[in-house]
Amino acid sequence: MKYQLHRTLLAASVVGAALAAGNAAQAQELTLRIGDSFPVGHYIPENMTKFWMERVTELSGGEVAFDYYPAEQLGKAKDLLSLTQTGVMDIGYVGASYVSDKLPLSSVAELPENFTTSCKGTKAFWEIAKPGGALDQAEFAPNGVRVLLVMVLPPYQVLTSNSEITDLNSLRNLKLRTTGGAKEIATTKIGAVPVQISAPETRDALSRGTIDGVLFPHSSVLPYDIHPLLKYGTQDVNFGSFVVTYVISQERWDALDEDVQAALVQAGDEAITKGCEAADDLDLKDKQTIADSGVTFVSLPDEDKARLGELMGEVSQQWASDLDARGRPGTDILNAFRAALEKAD
Repeated sequence: MKYQLHRTLLAASVVGAALAAGNAAQAQELTLRIGDSFPVGHYIPENMTKFWMERVTELSGGEVAFDYYPAEQLGKAKDLLSLTQTGVMDIGYVGASYVSDKLPLSSVAELPENFTTSCKGTKAFWEIAKPGGALDQAEFAPNGVRVLLVMVLPPYQVLTSNSEITDLNSLRNLKLRTTGGAKEIATTKIGAVPVQISAPETRDALSRGTIDGVLFPHSSVLPYDIHPLLKYGTQDVNFGSFVVTYVISQERWDALDEDVQAALVQAGDEAITKGCEAADDLDLKDKQTIADSGVTFVSLPDEDKARLGELMGEVSQQWASDLDARGRPGTDILNAFRAALEKAD
């Protein structure tokens, strides 16, 4: 009898240990696939995305892990939204301008509005893009996705090779490299000539005199080695920006446990702040490096800044009116973004 009882207790202990081990393994089974198009070492995933993944794993007690695929390993940048919607990946990077046919309203933070830092633009955009926000209701939710992370890059500036920048009028008739869209409209508004050239071709275009300058953020100048060809640059103004988001499909979100959802949200808030602060810090450091190479940064006269604000406002109004005419709430979203900017630090 004692032998039989011992065997029974031993069996129960084994079963209990197996169940405990199974439960522990199950708690660590949730692995989310995340993909983007950024090259390895890029400052956005290094300072925001990876931090977010680490915090989610920490906050979930190790329950959530990630398989991260950078550099378009899971698909081209323009396809990552649809790949996320269809479940090929759990979380995907979406650049608003890459999918303007599906998310045209999300380019609102790429407009030359009233912000001169990444954090101000990011905070305002997050306010309208997060679940329940005006942009979420108008665009992300109808597309079946939920935004987890955002970053609005520091504003683009005008940098010239030989033409001295003294005031707004000194930019007239300059041939400036742009990426099209709102930045092309902005270039035309200041009386300059937009020339659409890819970033890798910019250095040759400057050296040959094909263009007189560029519309670039500071952190893009150094990687393409164009600072030795530049002499002047604007500062403390906004000629447009770029919007970064990471999204998850609503269907995938709804399938997650509440504690996992809470970890994703908390880590997201922390990562968004850390990411934009890193972008602003890097922007200042890169600007200093560019200045040290011989580039003179110029503040436009106050009256020219005011005039530039009016001109850039016309860019935004044209963007909004074009969307209104297509049956999209462009004006409503622009107004919501502007209101959020007023509240942003």
